[in-house]
This record gives sequence, structure tokens and C-alpha cells, in this order.
Amino acid sequence: MIVYQGLTQQIHFATHVNYTSQREETLAHLIIDYSPNVEHWLDMPALCDALRVAMIETGALPLPGIRVRAHRADHVSIADGADHHGFIDMSLRLRGGRDIDTKRAATNHIFEAARRFVEPVMATRSLALSFEMRDIDPDLSPKTGTIRDHLET
Repeated sequence: MIVYQGLTQQIHFATHVNYTSQREETLAHLIIDYSPNVEHWLDMPALCDALRVAMIETGALPLPGIRVRAHRADHVSIADGADHHGFIDMSLRLRGGRDIDTKRAATNHIFEAARRFVEPVMATRSLALSFEMRDIDPDLSPKTGTIRDHLET
């Protein structure tokens, strides 16, 4: 079992994962775009962390490649133009190599974690939540880094 610093829960995942042999599949970047009013409704850093944990829990996204970042969209126009509408749009970029069933299961798990997180807000506010997973061609997306060399196990 590995426990990650800063989490209130313990995360169990396969410790036998060989990151070196899975370099082709390591990229898993979740990019969140959201309307400015969302910052008043929920804790965006906590959402990022909850989604990072959900990504780990899938078992399909090796730890060294996981990134979650959120960008506030300062200029938005939603639906009828009223300023009480909000959105959270998530896009998960994956390096190729996972089969459709694995991607579908990961999509469902991550989206459900996001839905649970925002559920209290959606009960009282106008909020759209969306998620998209897409493959990145590894031949057209060179990567390098040393994060895996610095992971504590």
C-alpha cells in the first residue's frame, strides 16, 4: 500500500506497475476549464486533488504521468447570457495504448468522482459538467521528464 502525502484517505493501487515499460502510456493530463463564478461555489484546488486521486484509482493511468490543472475562463457567455450559469469542462489527454474498455471504465470513474464533488452545487445552482477523454498520438507528442525518478514508493 502507498499513502500519498496530503490525502485524507489511503489509495490502493497495483504496486507492481513497471513505469519504465509503460512510458508509452504514461501521459494522462486532465485539463479543467471553468467559468469564473465556479470559484465562489466550490474549492477548485480540492476538486483538482479529488480528480487526481480518482485518476490513480482507475489503475489505468500510471502515477508519473498524472497531471491535473484548472484554468478559469475569464470571458464566457453561457446559454441565455445570464451570469448565474456556470460550467466545468474537463478534458483528459492520454498517450495512446489503452483499449476502449479501459478508457470507458476510467472515463466513468473520473466523471463520477467529479459529479459527486459538484453535486451539492448542482442541487442549487445552474452548472454544466462535462468530460472528454482523447488519445494523443505518441509519434507526434514527444515527452521527457524526471518525475518517475523522484517518486517515493
